[in-house]
Amino acid sequence: MQNVHTEEKMKVVIGLGKTGLSCARYLASRHEKFKVLDTRKNPPGLQQLRAECPDVELELGELDPQTLMSAKQLIVSPGVNQKIPAIQSAIVGGVPVTGDVDIFAKSITAPIVAITGSNAKSTVTTLVGEMAKAEGINVAVAGNIGLPVLDLLQEAPSSLYVLELSSFQLETTENLGAEIATVLNLSQDHMDRYSSFDEYKQAKLRIFQNCRQAVINDDDVSSQITLPDDVRQWHFTLSENTASEFSLVSRDSCQYLAFNQQALMPVSELKIAGTHNIANALAALALGNAAGLSMEKMLATLKEFPGLSHRCQWVAEKKGVNWYNDSKGTNVGACIAAVNGLGGKGKIILLAGGQGKGADFSPLKQPLLAYGQLAILFGEDAGLIDEALNGAVMTVTVASLEDAVRLADEKANSGDVVLLSPACASFDMFSNYEERGDAFIHCVGELH
Repeated sequence: MQNVHTEEKMKVVIGLGKTGLSCARYLASRHEKFKVLDTRKNPPGLQQLRAECPDVELELGELDPQTLMSAKQLIVSPGVNQKIPAIQSAIVGGVPVTGDVDIFAKSITAPIVAITGSNAKSTVTTLVGEMAKAEGINVAVAGNIGLPVLDLLQEAPSSLYVLELSSFQLETTENLGAEIATVLNLSQDHMDRYSSFDEYKQAKLRIFQNCRQAVINDDDVSSQITLPDDVRQWHFTLSENTASEFSLVSRDSCQYLAFNQQALMPVSELKIAGTHNIANALAALALGNAAGLSMEKMLATLKEFPGLSHRCQWVAEKKGVNWYNDSKGTNVGACIAAVNGLGGKGKIILLAGGQGKGADFSPLKQPLLAYGQLAILFGEDAGLIDEALNGAVMTVTVASLEDAVRLADEKANSGDVVLLSPACASFDMFSNYEERGDAFIHCVGELH
C-alpha cells in the first residue's frame, strides 16, 4: 500500500467552524485537493462539510505533525493558535501558512475598507456599509461580522468590500493591500492568546500592510503607526480646535461633528448613544470620506442608524431606571467605553463577569469611581474583578445573570442606569455574547 505521505502534496485547512467551512467550499469550487483538520472530535460545521464536500479527507483530534509537514500549504482558521507545536514545526520546516482574508484579498480587484480595533469594529463596519448603500454603491460587508470573506467569492462581485477583521484573522494576513485601513482603538484583549499587549498590538497593526489610505485615531496612542509618505492619512478625535480633519466643534452651546472645523451636524441628532459612539461616528465619516462617499448621504445615515444589538443597546425604562445591554462588551476597554459613554445619564449599576481571557481589570476603577454606584459581579472571573476594583465601588457577587438583574432592580433608584457590560467572554455560562444579551433582555422583560 502506498504511504500516504508520499502522495501528491495537498493544502490543509486547520480548524473548521464558519471560516474553515468557507475555506473548504472555496477550495472545492476550484477543484483543489485538500484535507481538513480539527483538534475537536465534533467541531461545528462538521455535518455541513460532510454534506457539501463528501470526498474530503478529515483528521479529527490531535494534529498529526507529519500531515502538517507534508502539506503544500496550511490554511489556518482564526480560532487556531499558530503557536501549537505541530503548526510551529511545520512553519519552521518551510510549509507556507495563509488564512482566508489573504486568499480573499488576492482574489478580488475591488477596493477594501479594512477595519479593526479592540472595540467598536462591528458598529463602524456596519455604519460604513450603510453609508455606502445610501450612496447606491454595490457594497459587501463581511469578515469577523456575518459572512466569512471567502463565501463572498461565491456571489457576484461587489464594487466595494467593507471588512471587519480581528487580530486572529490578521495573524495570517501577509499582504492585505486595503484601499483604506484603520485600527479604531486598542486595549487589552485576548491576553490568553498573546504573550503581551505588544504582541496583540502588532497583530492588529498588520491591517496597514500596503494600504493606500489610513484613518488614525488621534486620541489613542496605542493604535497609531508610522506609515510611508505616500499613504494618505485622515485623522479623527473627540477634541475641539485641532488639526484632525474629523473632530468636534461647539456652536451656540451645542456640540457638532465637524470636518476641518466646519460644523456638520449636532451630536444630539445621532441615534447611537454615548461618547464612544460619537467617536465611532467620526471614524465612519473619515472612512467614508476616504472612500469618496458624499457627506450628505453619510450624515443622513448617521441620523437614522440605531446601533447594533448587544452594543450599548437601550432595552427598557422601568420605574425611571434605564436598562442597557452591552453584552458585546467582552473586554475591559469596551466596558470602560460603555461606562464613560453612559456616565452622563445617571449613576451606573454595572453587571459584569464571565471569562476574563487573562485581562487586567484594574482600569475599570477610574470610570466606576466617576460614574458607578454598584458593581454586581457573576461568572468565572467575578472574584478577579472584585479584587481589581479594590473598593472603588461597592460590589456584590451573585450566582447568575438572572440574580444580577433581580438585585439591580432592587438597588436601582429612578434616574439610575443599569448596564450589562461584562468585560469578559460569555463561554462560562452561555454559547456566545448574543445568547447572554438575549437572556439579559428576557430577565429585564420579566421585571414588574
